[in-house]
Order: sequence, then C-alpha cells, then structure tokens
Amino acid sequence: MDPRDELSREKLIFYLTVPLSSIIIFSNLFIIVGIACNRQLHNTPNYFFLSLLVADLCTGITLPFIPRMALDRQLDFKHCLVMYIFPNFLFLSFLFNLVMVHYERYLCIVSPLHHSQFWVHRCFPLALLTVWLPPLLYASLPAFGWNNWVEPNANKSSNPNEMQSTVGNSSKVDEVCSYKQVFPKAFIYLEVCGLVLPAMLSIMGMTGRVLWIARKQLQNICKLHRAVDRLQQQQPTDHEQQLNLRYAKCVAAVSLTFLVCWVPYIIYQLMSVTALQSGVSLPSSSLYIIMSCTGIGSMAVIPLILGLANKQYTEPIRRVIRKLRNRWRGGQNNRDITL
Repeated sequence: MDPRDELSREKLIFYLTVPLSSIIIFSNLFIIVGIACNRQLHNTPNYFFLSLLVADLCTGITLPFIPRMALDRQLDFKHCLVMYIFPNFLFLSFLFNLVMVHYERYLCIVSPLHHSQFWVHRCFPLALLTVWLPPLLYASLPAFGWNNWVEPNANKSSNPNEMQSTVGNSSKVDEVCSYKQVFPKAFIYLEVCGLVLPAMLSIMGMTGRVLWIARKQLQNICKLHRAVDRLQQQQPTDHEQQLNLRYAKCVAAVSLTFLVCWVPYIIYQLMSVTALQSGVSLPSSSLYIIMSCTGIGSMAVIPLILGLANKQYTEPIRRVIRKLRNRWRGGQNNRDITL
C-alpha cells in the first residue's frame, strides 16, 4: 500500500471515530452513574441494562481500532491476535447484551405477571454469563489454532540462493498482520450468518411482536372507551385519537431508530460479505472505512437512545446539574447585590 494512501486512511478513521467514540464513552458514563446513584434502579432488568452499557462503553473505547482491522500491519503473531480478537470479542459481547436486554423486556411485556419466574430472573448470574462467555470463547478460536497464520520460516525454499534472498525480506513480508491471516473465511461466515444475523433478526422479531401486542391492547382500550361512552350517552372524546397518535409516534421512533442505527450496519455487513466472496480489495477503500465507522458507531448508539429516553436513568445527574446551576446563579446574585 502506498504510504500516502495509508496515511490518508488513518486520518479518515481518526476524524470519523474519535468524536463518535467520545460521545459514546461519556454518554455511557453519564447513564451508568445515574443508575448507580439511584437505589430504586438496583434490580435485575437494570442490571442487564447496566451490563449492556458496560459492553457499549468498551465498544466505544475500541471503536477507533475496529476500522483499522481492515488495514495491514507489521506485527508479530501474538500482537496480531490481540489486535483482532479483543475488538471482536467486545463487539460480540455488546451484541449478545443487546439481545438479552430486548429479550428480558420482551418477557416483561408478553408475560407481565409471570416474567419474574423465567430463568433470566431466577438465574441472573447464569444469564449474565451467557452474554459474556460465549463471545469470548468464539472470538478466541483463532488463538487456539483456527487461523491462516503462516510461520516466518514455513515457506522458505531449500535452495541456498533463494534462502539468502528471502532472509532479508522475511521480517518484513512474513510478519504482515492482516485479518485474512487471523480470521479464516469459514470463521467470518459463521460469525455473520450464525451469530450476527440471528441476533439482528431476533431483536427485530421481538420489537415487531411488542408493537403488535401494543396495537392489540390499544384496540381493546379504545373498545372499552366506546362502550363506556355509549352507556353514559356521551359524545366520543378525543382520548382515542390521543392514544392512536401516541402509538404512531412509537412506531415512528422505532422505524427511525432502525433506519439510523441498523441500516448502516447492515450495509457494512453486506459490503464485507460481498468483498469476501468476490476477493475484491474493498476493505482498503475509503467507502468501506466510512461504512465500517458509521455502521459500528450507529449500533453503539442504540443503548444510548434507550438510556437517555428513560428519565429515571438521567435524573441523578440532572439533579446535580440543577444544584450546580442554582449555586452558580446564587453566587451571581450575591455579587450583583454587593455591587
């Protein structure tokens, strides 16, 4: 690769990921502190969400390194494994935590009276282990031998002249760290088709099911209001219209979240699989870098949307901000009086 092109890609990754990573890190810390300071939120559902926030925080920290996984590096075997395995583990754990949060909330909506009897609540340590241990085991498979790494002295020729010519270049050529050497094609296909795609489909399915249940409950509530209005011989109120409007806003919010957070990641995955099948050098292009940054970053925004939308998570921090603002205003007023 041309050094100028490599430098331009490094700058592109820096300008795209560092601001987004900073927003993700500080927003997650903001919500985590809010949950930790409110004792009423210390329960199983919020513990799952807290685990998701920790995974999202780690994803935000490693976000500047994920697009660099498509670039070749001069690293030895151990450092190359760490560079690829660790970000992959954190991203998979984030995805598993996201599925678990949606699943726990789905159970609360589907079975509101019996959700505490499900294994997710009765065996919380086991459920928490299932969102961290399987991603770690799968991401570590290249370290246990499932990789395409070639040792520096494995392909040396038996001809002495060829050996002398390759000795000087072996440290440069053979120590090139690339995702193709760490992740075999079967590993990537299994991760995309066996882990990432089912997780995305399960989240979409649970979200669609929750919206359908909400629609049915809304229809039942509207029928009850109509029956009460007929018995009391009153004119129909605008309460039904308000409920329909609230449901429409909910559907619009879910659709907008899908478009903003999921569609860029889906496009990024399609580009990755297409490049892997065709053998085109797409991962080194600027378009691929932009889609990888926006795709991973947009997915990391999902927990922030869920957290900032809940006033209970942000109330402690807002209370502290109000106290600081009141003190500052009080100090300003005292200064004005003295003057």
